[in-house]
Amino acid sequence: MKPTAAAPESICLLRLSALGDVTHVVPLVRTLQAAWPQARITWVIGKGEHRLLAGLPDVDFVEYDKKTGLAGMRAVRRELRQRLGGKQRFDVLMQMQVAARANLLSAFIPARRRIGYDRSRSKDLHGLFVNERIPDRPGIHVLDAIGSFCEPLGLHQDRVQWDLPVPDEARQWAREQWPDDGTPTMLVSPCSSHARRNWRPERHAALADHAAARGWRVVLCGGRSELERQTTDAIMAAMHHPALDLVGKDTLKQLPALLERGQLLVTPDSGPMHIGNAMGTKVLGLHAASNPARSGPYSDRRYCADRYDDAARKYLGKPAAELRWGTKIEHDGVMDLVTVEDAIDAFERYCAERLPPRAAPASAETN
Repeated sequence: MKPTAAAPESICLLRLSALGDVTHVVPLVRTLQAAWPQARITWVIGKGEHRLLAGLPDVDFVEYDKKTGLAGMRAVRRELRQRLGGKQRFDVLMQMQVAARANLLSAFIPARRRIGYDRSRSKDLHGLFVNERIPDRPGIHVLDAIGSFCEPLGLHQDRVQWDLPVPDEARQWAREQWPDDGTPTMLVSPCSSHARRNWRPERHAALADHAAARGWRVVLCGGRSELERQTTDAIMAAMHHPALDLVGKDTLKQLPALLERGQLLVTPDSGPMHIGNAMGTKVLGLHAASNPARSGPYSDRRYCADRYDDAARKYLGKPAAELRWGTKIEHDGVMDLVTVEDAIDAFERYCAERLPPRAAPASAETN
């Protein structure tokens, strides 16, 4: 869509975290670049998130480390002033994070137009730091809400494009992890940063064994945290079939390349879910603590195991349709509502719809 407003010369994006959310911002960057290729885009971002997106074409990144507090915010302001050169301020700031720290940081960013969230999504005094708001449009995915930040500028994000920056050497590393022998590969990234969104290891093991018995390769992946190591060890100890353990062995640049090689990714609501989706991999999302319609894999949710409504009724006493949009149900035991049978049914839906009949492995009993 052609913009209806004058082209801004400089745009600043503020979204520090997390990995999944910064992945959702990339299509907005593509929309802005398509409309105004001459506009200079600067993105204030977290350190780890920058490692994932470094190399995004025609975007200047400025890192903010939350551990640096106010001193780090002042340093961001100094760096932004240097980037602006002779200009005193950005034409536009898109303040896409409502947490208190991000709101305060936005005050250190000089900008004429300061676009923030609508009132229903605002918190932590967000409204004090913006002078324009995106449309109040409940019931939409997080990616679409982020995409609507261009609407006050006369644009509409009618195309979602990622093209994450993945170096050739990262893809080469991913190719070296298992052979291209025609065996379908199921990746399992078992941990979210929110522990109550995580599924039990023995249930992951049961699903992985079912896939392995159907002739699939199973690959475990994840970060270097103690929780991820312990969870992976528990999954592998409970499995009856072998699996390839790559947990803690990849970098954030290699992760998208790794996820790209799988046919199906099993994961709770997490950063890898959204990175894998952006790379074109189908996702078997495990949902009870969060609503997949709001924060599930954006492109295709057909293969999700969804017990969010059951969680709403059990823990909050009302159906999901009556909850405020975006409500999290992060209670102890909530993910137990997602059964092994739910996940196996989702896996079999994928096999029935996506694998050619002649390539589908023969059925076998689950151990």
